[in-house]
Amino acid sequence: MISEKDLADFENIPYDERIWRVEKLLEGKAEPRAFELGLLLALKMGQELRQGKELGSESGDLVASWVGKHPDSIVEEAIALAKQFLTNPASLAEKIKAGVAKKAAEKPAGEDAAEGSAEN
Repeated sequence: MISEKDLADFENIPYDERIWRVEKLLEGKAEPRAFELGLLLALKMGQELRQGKELGSESGDLVASWVGKHPDSIVEEAIALAKQFLTNPASLAEKIKAGVAKKAAEKPAGEDAAEGSAEN
């Protein structure tokens, strides 16, 4: 689960290392989530912008490599999320926070205690 501290720590990591970490996360995943692909795409697009390259000059190849490998709906959602990461990251952060809070609220009451005893 990604916390606010994790996101703050991530911002202090050099840009190239951020990309490398997300690529490592995706390495070997048969069915990555749209969020993960979108994060990688946003980082690649941001790298193009930082380097003064035309947007899509390299990231377009990344998206093309996903076509046929992942369902169209996942690719389309990843592209939409990447745009959100670049244009309105605060809005996306709020969505992530709301999703995390919703998951925590949906956990059955005794589940945390059961997990704790299983770890011991």
